[in-house]
Amino acid sequence: MGMILSIALGGAIGSLGRYALSSQITHWMGPGFPWGILIVNIVGCFIMGVIAELAALTWNMTPEVRAFLTTGILGGFTTFSAFALDTAVLTQKGDMTNALLYVGASVGGSLIALFFGLYVVRVLTP
Repeated sequence: MGMILSIALGGAIGSLGRYALSSQITHWMGPGFPWGILIVNIVGCFIMGVIAELAALTWNMTPEVRAFLTTGILGGFTTFSAFALDTAVLTQKGDMTNALLYVGASVGGSLIALFFGLYVVRVLTP
């Protein structure tokens, strides 16, 4: 039961964080392009890289803490289901340029951010 509660609590925190950040970014940047979810996915992947590298090198986490952070918080925070819907909406509006830009930036940016997170921890960890 501890594992389930850890994931549920983390998911609630991550989902609220996603909503708050993506809403604020959309407010700042406007609704013409899904900047909010794009930035959330990139930030979330960077944080996943940091956590994964810390767990591998120095941080001895319990399974519940790992699940709370990764499956819970980051699973609720990063949203490739919202990414897919945003892509479909852009495509259905006939905005193929922005749809392709969004897919490329989301996937490429997220992978780059994850590897950058791994790298940052490797450089900063003694």
